Amino acid sequence: MKIKLVSKALLFSVSFIFCQLLSACAQQAGSDEQQTEVINPTAEKFMGRWAMYLPGGAGYIKVHNTDGFIDAEMLWYGGSVTPVEGLYFTEEGMVITGVSNVVRKRNESGKAIRTHKLTHRIEFRLVSDDEMEGKAVFVNPDGMSVSRITKFTAKQIPDLPNRPDLSTIKYGKKIKLFNGKDLSGWELTNPDQKNGFGVSDGALVNKPVHKEGEHGGYGNLRTIEEFEDFKLNIEVNIFAGSNSGIYLRGIYEVQVLDSYGKDLNPHNMGGLYSRITPSVAAEKPAGEWQELEIILYKRHVTVILNGQNIIDNQPLEGVTGGALTADEFIPGPIYLQGDHGEVSFRNIILTPIVK
Repeated sequence: MKIKLVSKALLFSVSFIFCQLLSACAQQAGSDEQQTEVINPTAEKFMGRWAMYLPGGAGYIKVHNTDGFIDAEMLWYGGSVTPVEGLYFTEEGMVITGVSNVVRKRNESGKAIRTHKLTHRIEFRLVSDDEMEGKAVFVNPDGMSVSRITKFTAKQIPDLPNRPDLSTIKYGKKIKLFNGKDLSGWELTNPDQKNGFGVSDGALVNKPVHKEGEHGGYGNLRTIEEFEDFKLNIEVNIFAGSNSGIYLRGIYEVQVLDSYGKDLNPHNMGGLYSRITPSVAAEKPAGEWQELEIILYKRHVTVILNGQNIIDNQPLEGVTGGALTADEFIPGPIYLQGDHGEVSFRNIILTPIVK
């Protein structure tokens, strides 16, 4: 009997301590919940897709809640839409952080033996329910000073419309954008850059001369005329290992790439750069003429490559890298990327969609 009494007393004591621990945990959880309640209202205001109006270019950010975690994808001027490295909220707004490595010291063989991490940040502050202002702070490689501060604004992107019915489209009169003789109707997006475009055998040919492993310095070619929604028919011949792009309204890039034989990827021929992957690989080998038919209608895109529908009336969540503006609701040019590699275009016909 004494042994049983002792066991019961011990059991009671252990249970009491366990309950106290549970109570403490519950209080801590409550404390965390209270902290979450303070942060979440701030986070909620930043949710959604935002068009970033950067000086001389465009960006994009999407903030979302996935399985209880707040995350974001962002585009900063060029390149792809990629996940952010760090994100947090303060009373003032939202902060995005990124890290780059700088080699401080190498050994005799050139191997890095000491590196430092530089943290860059982009700060966002709401000025209304659907507008933000921001500031990006970039650090010099010495890690001791700021290299530049970029100020910008952002607007929340309205919800996408329902998938449009392409069978109801009414087309206007066809417009021949390239006359096969000269660059009439075209100009560089930046007149200060070099022009690698010319005309050869009735084709619009871009031949930038780069040092091995480099690109840049050459300009992109755009139509002087601007358009709203349309159908674009264009033939393209991409050289081996080369890279270019066709920008719809100056903001959405349909990729032109020597990607024959590669696995499906949103950076391949006919893909909506970094956003929409072709459903099938329909590209031809480099050096062959290829046909593209592209329909841009109500912020949805269709791409038919060499007779195969590879992007079927898919929604456009935002601009792509290299966009001239973040505004998706104004007319814009067709522009051809000229700062990468050798490529030819011909039979460029645009048919506007009549509202």
